[in-house]
Amino acid sequence: MDYIKGKGAQINVSNKYSKYDIDTSDLDGIDEELIDTKPQIEVFKETPKKIISTNNSPDVGMYTSINPYQGCEHGCIYCYARNSHEYWGFSAGIDFETKIIVKPEAPSLLENEFLKSSYKPRVIMLSGNTDCYQPLERKYQITRNLLKVFNKYQNPVGIITKNALVVRDLDLLKELASNKLVQVIFSITSMDEKLRQKLEPRTASATKKFKAMETLASEGIPVGVMNAPLIPGLNHHEIPTILKNSANSGADFASYTVVRLNGQISKIFKDWLVKNFPDRSTKVWNQIQELHGGSVNDSNFGRRMRGEGKIAEVIRNLFEVSKRKYFEGRAFQPLSIAHFRKGGNYSLF
Repeated sequence: MDYIKGKGAQINVSNKYSKYDIDTSDLDGIDEELIDTKPQIEVFKETPKKIISTNNSPDVGMYTSINPYQGCEHGCIYCYARNSHEYWGFSAGIDFETKIIVKPEAPSLLENEFLKSSYKPRVIMLSGNTDCYQPLERKYQITRNLLKVFNKYQNPVGIITKNALVVRDLDLLKELASNKLVQVIFSITSMDEKLRQKLEPRTASATKKFKAMETLASEGIPVGVMNAPLIPGLNHHEIPTILKNSANSGADFASYTVVRLNGQISKIFKDWLVKNFPDRSTKVWNQIQELHGGSVNDSNFGRRMRGEGKIAEVIRNLFEVSKRKYFEGRAFQPLSIAHFRKGGNYSLF
């Protein structure tokens, strides 16, 4: 099979929940390719009973979140959310990027939550799993309609995205920011366009994200950068440049995580690594293993996001030095729950 341009994963791996798998190890007797060289996007609509998810991970920093979409066209090869696609009967590989589940009723479900007498205002993240501003958002506008609900009830919301499309919702973000109800974090992996196009082929370029960051910051909307994931041998050396450009674009917050390849992502990433960087694939793979005590994944809280050992120490020191240099005296202010309105102020639906 030829390399699939515009996609991160180049294979579909088996689904651990499926009773049967397709074996493609011997294709001599097959007349047609099993995977189209240009797989098309398929959209599936879900009608969930609730929309707010919770978690108790001390590493994530967010305990409630909303995911308007499952699966993601951005195609980030390292994305931890790939494994969750198996719950839907799909593969964590190419399926994750081409079979996208949308939740059009998410705004109504959120409003129902806010109207409950038992609801207590708290920060809710968009998104905790896949990107709320991925390409399909242009058509479905689920995230924009969610922001309308957040604004109506004055409930605080945090946003993390790899897409400059967030600027489209500047009007709503300004209203939310006026009462300390929103923060926007841009996830930036690399300023090397050749690398970005391979790592996360359908995300916005770093240049576009810096521009979007600058636009939001100039309107009083708190913005930050998540330099993640850091992959030794590929992008960890870019930390100072990314933090410098983020600070110059108005960012008040900076953090990072290191790559970890849990579940089927290890197979998908290794296949991608060998195909794209055959000359250094072994070195990069070994360094990722060194981050996690000999494995490419670590599930221990407090350690899995930052790694351990000498390489992790080098990354940590480089980040901390860069942060002190470019983010001295900068920090996000806490979001407010003081303005929450029981009953809202006007009808949206």
